Amino acid sequence: MKTDSQLQKDVMAELEWEPRVDHANIGVAAKDGVVTLSGFVSNYAAKLAAEKATRRVKGVRGIAEEIEVRFASDAKTADPEIAKRIADMFDWSVTIPNGKISVKVEHGWVTLSGDVGYHYHRKAARDLASRITGVKGVTNLIEVKTNPSPYDIKQSIMDAFKRSADLDASTISVVADGDTVKLSGKVHSGYERRIAERAAWAAPGVNRLEDNIMII
Repeated sequence: MKTDSQLQKDVMAELEWEPRVDHANIGVAAKDGVVTLSGFVSNYAAKLAAEKATRRVKGVRGIAEEIEVRFASDAKTADPEIAKRIADMFDWSVTIPNGKISVKVEHGWVTLSGDVGYHYHRKAARDLASRITGVKGVTNLIEVKTNPSPYDIKQSIMDAFKRSADLDASTISVVADGDTVKLSGKVHSGYERRIAERAAWAAPGVNRLEDNIMII
């Protein structure tokens, strides 16, 4: 059985991978298999998509949904609140290293600085900050010191496979060679194959995908 901490991380990661969800303003907590979603989204469809993504994660026994729908016409947000929301989201995010990024907000304009290990950390920080309500723009001064290794690429894909309740990760093999990923193995439907492809393409550092998965 997953720990509360692991379940929280898996749900947060799944929300980040769901294109219909603006995960930047959503907080996640987990206790005894029950996940609490909080924060806000811009429309009701995104709220439903967040719930659906959470239910896909293995180990989720129930959902306490406290997400609010806020519209563009809502009151503007002050700089200190914007900075706090961004910092909180960085702390919650599984793709952003803790304590590595500084946030400055002036008249709604966000400046990010610091050093990270991978390009996807830099991109994730920029994308997250740009989605916070009240942000007018983002200046990204974060520097990248290294690139993802083939091992890191493979591991991130395998982790995504294991999070999915619709996919048996043990039936799929992943080989990473530079920025190329090769998938092989067997699944039971085209739907499962598309899940695997999406997971591979979403992994940081992947620029080419060879899908040799067979449908049986």
